[in-house]
Amino acid sequence: MKIISGHLKGRKIKMPQGIRPTQAKVRKALFDILRDVSGVSFLELFAGSGAVGFEALSKGIADLSLVEKNNDCFQAIRKNIDALGLKNCNLFRQDADEAIKGFHKESKSFEIIFLDPPYYQDASKKTLQTLAAYDILAPNGVIIIQHFKKDNLPEQLGDLSLFRQYKYGDTVLSFFKKSACCQPAS
Repeated sequence: MKIISGHLKGRKIKMPQGIRPTQAKVRKALFDILRDVSGVSFLELFAGSGAVGFEALSKGIADLSLVEKNNDCFQAIRKNIDALGLKNCNLFRQDADEAIKGFHKESKSFEIIFLDPPYYQDASKKTLQTLAAYDILAPNGVIIIQHFKKDNLPEQLGDLSLFRQYKYGDTVLSFFKKSACCQPAS
């Protein structure tokens, strides 16, 4: 797999066995939707190979945090970080829910939170519930969940609201933000 845009365009990423990587067309669409991500903080949960996070770094984000509990995936991400010579990248070998709770305890927040949990395990909804309970989303931030088209995510969960969805075959990107009632006044 290759990084498809930005200053790392064309660089190869090692893929661990047994994962379902985010397809290039979905990664391209994601960053076309997000547009300018330069200078923001980005968290990738269920990182797999780290491809989405590395794409974000290539597009100019300021800080990347990758969370992956599977040892093979974790080792592949570590090798990719070293091979790409990345400096502003933090890697955590943890369960996504535990990482969210840890970031909350440290008062760490992110402008973009991306998650692509394993399909067919209801992990998307469970992780969204944890994100709603442990607020680590920056005030004007966005949570993006990549999930199977038949997974039903709630339109509202705590102060998080679904505001946009895009479909690519069997894959859906669902975008959540804090409800207007929960946004600080500007």
